[in-house]
Amino acid sequence: MALGSEQLLQLTTATPTDAWRTIVESTVAICSSPLLPGSAPGEATKRDRAVGTLDHFLSSSAWDLWEEFGSAVERNSDRLARWWTEPYSAKAILVLDGLSLRELPWLIEGAKARGFALHSATAYGAEIPSETNAFARALGFNSRSQLQNNGGGSSHRLTPCKTECIHLPWADCASLIDATPSWIFWHHWPDAKLHDGSGAGQGLDALTRDVAAQLTSDDFWSFVERLATGRRLVITSDHGYAATGLFFDAADEQATFLKGALKSGRLLPGDHDPGPFVPPVALSIDSPHGKHLLAVGRWKWKSQGGYPTLAHGGLSLLEMLCPFIEITK
Repeated sequence: MALGSEQLLQLTTATPTDAWRTIVESTVAICSSPLLPGSAPGEATKRDRAVGTLDHFLSSSAWDLWEEFGSAVERNSDRLARWWTEPYSAKAILVLDGLSLRELPWLIEGAKARGFALHSATAYGAEIPSETNAFARALGFNSRSQLQNNGGGSSHRLTPCKTECIHLPWADCASLIDATPSWIFWHHWPDAKLHDGSGAGQGLDALTRDVAAQLTSDDFWSFVERLATGRRLVITSDHGYAATGLFFDAADEQATFLKGALKSGRLLPGDHDPGPFVPPVALSIDSPHGKHLLAVGRWKWKSQGGYPTLAHGGLSLLEMLCPFIEITK
């Protein structure tokens, strides 16, 4: 599917902020309509490829917009810190590690079906690079693990609150929530599942089935209700992920460069040559987390052990946009 001439004109003549607003809104619209468990894997692939049209535009003719991403799209860490200052007497943030916009429908429809009030369902920008600890540091934590067992401390951007970071079944997580007015709860799913299933022969299909099972389960929604009882709750993520198994094989010269620079990953810390290619297959971007070389667009390449079929850290929309769902009960 190609961009229409009117949309293409709008995106190429708009300011970076306006262009990114249109791109984010379009990506949310593609991903957020309801899903059914039985047809979810096929529909997830269809939607992923629809978002790929926007990714192709960004990587083939508007890659300069990626250089503006950090300033043109509000970072999720900044949005959460700003939301935390709003005058709610009790509040909670549930970070589902690696949650992408693909999972929006389950959260939107599940909240409606179980009697929650849905106040917003949108997206904000991941950190550059889209890595877990970059997001944790942007919130003022040393790392994700600092939140475990109420170890968040009092020098981060979301004080005062009680913190937890854990990978337990939802029912066990619910039992941890006490009457403390404000909570930050960081759960390792679905990122843990993503990396478990990222090898050859696995990928988006298996993860989508697990997502459908988890986000329609009574245990998950009982946990969410426990967090939302008496509190305003945001469900969000630190970064999304790319279904790299659906990506295109880079041409020989580009593939050789990408393999040499990035191995089997999608980013490299430090100041590195992005290569001579136009359009580029990698960009060197400076951010509050330092300079990084990042794969741009939907390319994969052969590498030792096989290129992963699910990954994050590069510059594609479903890696770089974080869901932001605000609910009350």
